[in-house]
Amino acid sequence: MNFQDEYSRLRDRIEEYLRNAVPEDVPQPLGDAMRYSLLAGGKRLRAVLLLAAYSLLKDDIETALPFAAAVEMVHTYSLIHDDLPAMDNDDLRRGKPTCHKVYGDGMAVLAGDGLLSLAFESIAASEHPKAMLLVKELADRCGTRGMVAGQCADLEAEKGGGSEKLLHYIHLHKTADMITAPMVMGLTLAGASDEQIACGREYGKDLGIAFQIVDDILDVTGDTAVLGKTIGKDAEENKCTWVSVYGIDQARQDASSYTENAVKNLDIFGDKAIFLKTLAQHTLMRVK
Repeated sequence: MNFQDEYSRLRDRIEEYLRNAVPEDVPQPLGDAMRYSLLAGGKRLRAVLLLAAYSLLKDDIETALPFAAAVEMVHTYSLIHDDLPAMDNDDLRRGKPTCHKVYGDGMAVLAGDGLLSLAFESIAASEHPKAMLLVKELADRCGTRGMVAGQCADLEAEKGGGSEKLLHYIHLHKTADMITAPMVMGLTLAGASDEQIACGREYGKDLGIAFQIVDDILDVTGDTAVLGKTIGKDAEENKCTWVSVYGIDQARQDASSYTENAVKNLDIFGDKAIFLKTLAQHTLMRVK
């Protein structure tokens, strides 16, 4: 298996599905604002993770596409809101003007709200027998005990600086929860055992923390033209990051350790996990 070819295959499937994901009867300019951000490209990491997790046990990924799209909608909503002036105040996302720069702050808020609602509508409309389990998993991981809680802690940390305990909480919930969710959702859809789901959850948690550590490093060492977003904002806004707490050398070591742990968690799946193991290892090498 060629890793890049397989990643491109899964990403292309979700891109094709997303093109028609926002209903035509959504009023304007709301529909255009939702599509603008949802179809802006990017790695589609979370959607790819869901499809790859499903593929560990089953081959018919068409079944998993609505759920992968839902995860991508939730992720996009979080980016739209994260970029707002009241949050991170970013002008660029994926190399393009952010949603609020194009459609205004109010419409950007509504576009994020619309994508969040549409995500759960998509899962419910699937009528899959495990749809309610997946609704719960996604809601838990993106809500007030998950991603939103992490974002809350991230904002509060700007007022009083960071600590190790706070840092781990932020990275676990702000980022890792929404990488764990697609793994658990994909495995649940495929009928995985409790043990397999537990291993997938640990993989997602470790990969998510490694991913955010690398993100923290790139904010210091990256290139705006390559990243597609402004660098140096973490220090400017007094963010609690792995680099600010531990320093850049330790951050690199810890990213490697979390990645190794993520890979080990997939041993239960044997050779079927090669793609997901390679994906984790590529996290350390990413430049955007």
